[in-house]
Amino acid sequence: MPSGTRGTLVRMAVLALLWGSGFLWIKVALSGGLAPLHLTVIRCALGAAVLLALARAAGQRMPRGRRVWSHLVVAAFFCNALPFFLFSLGEQTVDSGVAGVLNATTPLWSLAIGLTLRTERRLGPLRLTGLLLGFAGTLLIFAPWQRTGLASWGALALLAAAVSYAVAFAYMARHLIGRADTAGSPLALSAAQLLTATGLTALALPAAPAGPGSPTLTAIVAVVILGTLGTGITFHLNSRLIADEGPTAAATVGYLLPVVSVALGALVLGEEVGPRVLVGMAVVLAGVGLTRHKGQQRGEPLGEPRGDEQHERRDERRDEKDAWNQVCRTGPHPLGE
Repeated sequence: MPSGTRGTLVRMAVLALLWGSGFLWIKVALSGGLAPLHLTVIRCALGAAVLLALARAAGQRMPRGRRVWSHLVVAAFFCNALPFFLFSLGEQTVDSGVAGVLNATTPLWSLAIGLTLRTERRLGPLRLTGLLLGFAGTLLIFAPWQRTGLASWGALALLAAAVSYAVAFAYMARHLIGRADTAGSPLALSAAQLLTATGLTALALPAAPAGPGSPTLTAIVAVVILGTLGTGITFHLNSRLIADEGPTAAATVGYLLPVVSVALGALVLGEEVGPRVLVGMAVVLAGVGLTRHKGQQRGEPLGEPRGDEQHERRDERRDEKDAWNQVCRTGPHPLGE
């Protein structure tokens, strides 16, 4: 299992690869006869099943206590139930290019919310520039000014999903990730959150309209891939990233998604990649690199608080990493690393 910076980069790369194809699987499942809410429930249930199996294999128990479960309900709503449904709803009328642009606003919302709630370290000018560059590169790749549907209800749903993710990242960083009563069982905690999301979305099923027809085999395969790999495995990796690097760094993975989707389209489907797209991909990668900059400014780490607060934050983050590393040494990793 890689550790430190190398482990973080590996998780970011895997997350980008798995999430980069997520918009495709959603579109395939919807076009194959699955309704948005049905797709959301199945996705959450499959993700929970994967994590429950991994937690059981690792000997981890489900979290206990009313306080932990109350936090799980909030996290499950904002990180899973609501954005999963909004993405499915939005992609009924918006193409995947516009969806990718709107999803890429998550790091900016995460930064604003994290700074407001003090769950994220203050950022220096280089990291802030990196966030803005990442969004600019994403816009350059997809060129939304050449597309239609940006001001539709579907686009607003996708934008709301991005905001929901940002709220969830900040909330999880403050109330769930690295807690003393949950740090030893991250797989079980992730499973409990997706299980809660399954219950929340299932409550709305009686009011959900039926899909356009019986789901096709292609739609079933798409939702299985989306639920197991694109939800179960990636959700645990994302929680690891929040614990190690903070919510804004975790949300930054969203900037890599358009790069992955364009590269896969060119390599697998033979899609043409023009100069504008190549420049956009380079800008995205440069932006992500700047957000991970941890250089010195006037003798202090960029964005770190001063004095006692600085040492307390460092101690808290070191404790979180130690807890995660202990779990990795005693139990299997979802990807077998």
